[in-house]
Parts: sequence; structure tokens; C-alpha cells
Amino acid sequence: MKRILIVDDEESIRVALSALIGRLGFRVESASNGAAALERLASDDFDIAFVDVRMPDMDGIAVTRAIIEQELPVTVIVMSAYGSIDNAREALQAGAYDYITKPFKPDEVSMVLAKAEEREALRRENARLKREMASSSSFCGIVSQSPLMKDMFALIDKIARVNSTVLIHGESGTGKELVARAIHMRSPRSPRSFVAVNCGAIPETLIESELFGYRKGAFTDANADKPGLFLEADGGTLLLDEIGELPGALQVKLLRVLQEGTIRRVGDTQDTAVDVRIIAATLQNLDDLVAEGTFREDLYYRLNVVPLRVPPLRERPEDIPLLLSHFIAHHGARMESRVRYTAPAAERAMMLYSWPGNVRELENAVERALVLAEGDTISLGDLPERIAESRDEVKRTLATGELSIKKTMRVIEEELIRRALVAANGNRTAASRMLEISHRALLYKMKDYGIR
Repeated sequence: MKRILIVDDEESIRVALSALIGRLGFRVESASNGAAALERLASDDFDIAFVDVRMPDMDGIAVTRAIIEQELPVTVIVMSAYGSIDNAREALQAGAYDYITKPFKPDEVSMVLAKAEEREALRRENARLKREMASSSSFCGIVSQSPLMKDMFALIDKIARVNSTVLIHGESGTGKELVARAIHMRSPRSPRSFVAVNCGAIPETLIESELFGYRKGAFTDANADKPGLFLEADGGTLLLDEIGELPGALQVKLLRVLQEGTIRRVGDTQDTAVDVRIIAATLQNLDDLVAEGTFREDLYYRLNVVPLRVPPLRERPEDIPLLLSHFIAHHGARMESRVRYTAPAAERAMMLYSWPGNVRELENAVERALVLAEGDTISLGDLPERIAESRDEVKRTLATGELSIKKTMRVIEEELIRRALVAANGNRTAASRMLEISHRALLYKMKDYGIR
């Protein structure tokens, strides 16, 4: 349960706000002055502090500055009366996260708490990533010992130092968002927000207001100003995942942001300056989309300043045992599983499997195996059938005594095509990208192998 400290010299305010926040499911405590609040925050763990701007001896601005200077891990929300908005803004400049005005409205308090919780989750995630950076096999949460990945890590360190736009290419499940987070964490922007948005997951009618925000009254349900994701990421990094899905009209607006460093909220008449580093990610071939006319060429060149490719898992099989151990430890602790080991036959099957779903598929397979395993070891029978059979398929082919590379490769090629089609849910275009062959070549091979 989140802990909240209310700091106000008026007892009636402390009591009323404590009751309101308590009904929302938080654990609430209070302090009557700034000095007492700082003592509590330094000696105990609180997630959020509501601090009144105007207090005798030590006002809310001084309290906020002291919290920032002492690096106390708490999100500050200042409280101000109607006539002291300027003081609230000064507190924001001092490091407060947000403010609310008196008298309080329950829905406003609820909304500001929800935003503060998101910020707290981000802070904890950043702290977790920083801890994982200390691990020799982990780079900002990316577990790998592959030379291919180590080359990518070195490139990330170079990229992180500058503000150039990055375009990350990679198949589904390779960890493109983790790579984007690593760039942010290794950059001078790491103390500020990292915001990720999937351009293909938001309806076209809503994506503009999600990205750029809106003014109150801009449309029927716009009951209050909304800052949007660009302003939320101001000073930090914004990941635009699946950038190839961005509608044409929004491509024009994004290009303008990249060129001018300003945004315009829906319903606004003036531009707002933003300082955001943009990282785009895609599993699609944007060159093809440009050729088809569905993606703007000028935007493509603006985004593709520094291209970065995330290798699929099949190109770095040496990472499979390491990832296997990592996921057993991670999910095993969460699930209170006794599993600590993997049987040699199960590990060999995983080494032979092509992993069309990449690291995400491996993680899901391990989590499933932890549920099914009896005892402390994952056996071959605990793995999904498609993975367990990868070992048998190769063994069956070799057991025939066939020495022809050409004939053996046909068996393997057919199996890979079938798996790619399953991983792509029958989408042949996506499957051809996984297989790294043209769509036309895939159709020819499907016909040749009798795959429907």
C-alpha cells in the first residue's frame, strides 16, 4: 500500500485530505510543519508528499528544495490556495511534480494521485535498471554475453551521449523497448521521464490528442487540459514504437516537431516548445513503406539519423543458456517455484529451436515450464511441443543417413517456414520478414512445400 505524507499547518486541511485520500486506498500520515515533515521523510519511506505552499517558518517551496537537495525518494505535490498559483509554479521549478488548489475536489485529488503513481512506477523502474547495470551479464536490463550484442551495447553508449534521433529495427520480441530504455538510461536525460507509446495500439482518432494533448473544450469530452505524451516526456525521451503504423496526417505533425522542436495541442492556437529526444522502433521495413507511399520519405530520413538493429535470438544462440537461467531465477522467485535447473535434453532442444518469437517467446516458454515442472528441473516434456520437437526433427533427418546438404536443408527450411507462419498468425508478409526472404520467395516456397 502506498504511503502518503500530508504537510500543512492547518489541522482541518490535514484531517479532510487524510480522509479523502484514505478512502482511495492509501495509507496516510501527516505533519504540521516543514521541519517535522523533513524529519519524517528522512527517517521513513513515503511515496508521495502533499506539501502546503504557505506555512510559517518553512514554506512549501523551501521543503521542496530540501527534498530535492537531500535526494529523498518521494514525489512532491504542492497545495496552494486560489490566490497563490505563482507560489505553486515556483515550487514546480524547485522540483515539485504537480500541484492542486484549495478547496480540493475529490476527482482532482484522485487524478493527481494517479499521475504521481505513474511517476513513482517510472522512478522505481529506473532504479531497477540502474541496479541491473551493475551485473556483468546485464546491460541496462538486457541480459546477453553475445559478441553481436556487446557490439550493440558499445554503439548504445556512443548514441546515448548525443541527442540524435534513433531508429531501432528488430523482429517482434527482440527487446526494442529495452534497447530504447538503455539509450535513455545511459544518456544525460536519464533523471527525466522515459515515455513509450505503441503507434499501432491507439485508434487513429485518438492518437493526436494522446501525443500532443488538448486544451479544455477542444471537443465534447475535453473537460480539462491534457498535456499529452510529448509534454510528459519533456526533458527526457519518447519512444514511438511501431512507427510504421503512424497515420499519414500524424507523420506530417511529427516531422514538424523534429524540425522545429514545438508541438501544438488540439484546440490550441499557439505552439509549445518541447525538449524531447525521439527514438522510433519498427519491425517493418520502412524502405518498403516509403516505396509504397504509406510512409513519408522526409520523415524517414529525419528518424533514421542513427539506425540500430537488434539481432534476433537465432543469431546469438550463446545467449540462450544465460537467458534461461535469468528467467528461471526471475519468474521462479515470483512464482515461488522450486525449479533451479534444466535437463540437458530440454536445453539442447532450446538451442536447436529457431525462436521466431525471440526473447519474448523464450521467456513465455520458461514461465510455462515453471508451472508444469515437477521437482527442481525443467524436462523436455515441460516445453511447448513445437520446441521439444525441434530436437526430434533434426535427429529424424540425420537418422536417415542422408548426407546431402541440399536435401537436409529442405527439411529444415520447410520447418522454419511453418514456424514463421505460426508466429506471424498466418500473415505471410510478417513471416517473410522473420525469415529474411522476400514475400514473393515465400509464396514460391510455400507452393513448393505444399504449405497452405
